[in-house]
Amino acid sequence: MGTMRWIAGGIFLALLVLLPRELKPYGIFLMSNWVLFCVVAMGLNLTLGYAGQISIAQAGFLGVGAYTTAILTTRFGWDFWLTLPVATGLSFLLGLIVGFPALRVQHHYLAFVTLGFNILIYLVFRNEDWLTGGAFGIFDIPRPGFLGVDMRDPLSFYYLCLVFAALMFAAAWWIVRSPWGRAFAALRENPVRAASLGVDIRTYTLLAFAIGSAFAGLTGAFYASLLEFIDPYPFALEYSLSFLLMVISGGSATLIGPIVGAGMVLLLPEWLRFAKDYYLLIYALLVMVLMAFCPEGMVGLWRRMVAAIGRRRARAPTERPT
Repeated sequence: MGTMRWIAGGIFLALLVLLPRELKPYGIFLMSNWVLFCVVAMGLNLTLGYAGQISIAQAGFLGVGAYTTAILTTRFGWDFWLTLPVATGLSFLLGLIVGFPALRVQHHYLAFVTLGFNILIYLVFRNEDWLTGGAFGIFDIPRPGFLGVDMRDPLSFYYLCLVFAALMFAAAWWIVRSPWGRAFAALRENPVRAASLGVDIRTYTLLAFAIGSAFAGLTGAFYASLLEFIDPYPFALEYSLSFLLMVISGGSATLIGPIVGAGMVLLLPEWLRFAKDYYLLIYALLVMVLMAFCPEGMVGLWRRMVAAIGRRRARAPTERPT
């Protein structure tokens, strides 16, 4: 099984590197958007999947990072790379603040709190024209320079996004396997028992929100450069619900789940456009069937299939030579 995972991972990575070379600019844009949304979903997966703290504010944190980079680069002339720690740090700080209600409320109550925060952030983006440009947004956001490569070329910028996503995946892998990840899992399974074992519930609850928010904020910087223009719309409630769907449909509390889920939510509707007026209906039905019959997501469905095949092989009678 371990060998098969490495082979599948190698094939997947090769596709990520080679497939965009055969695509038109719009296809490359979709791939760039997908790898960035994978990182946003990874951050939410740390908060929701591993730590068990529901959040419907991930698009808001993405917007904080995007607007931070857009404002600093267009109005103050900052280099893109210098804006990254500011965007990440601001999102981390806001994540800490949003995490405080989780110390008192849980489940759907916490969902409403984070939903309210997302709406508040969206209203700031929409109404504070002096800072964010309001509904007109911010134009002419520059692409970053990197080793003399022209990042205005869609393919070059895609590879930069891909490297960024790979580094963030490695960071998520490290967090999950670190003492932080084990504390998150204990917090998700049974907070009372975790506290009795010495886990600082307050600290790790706040960290779960802050780290997940920092993933989104850092991605927002790349997202603003990808679009080269931002307005408030992508950071509304609809996008936060989409990120939530990415984690759940792909498979929460798994490293690969957000990647699969982001592909389903972002790319599957594009592949279904051949159905013209019915593609959204087909997409909605597919998601409903998946959630009804396999609530653990696509990764869970795959594990079920592998386990079923293994059981069948174990039950199959061995042939004896005559």
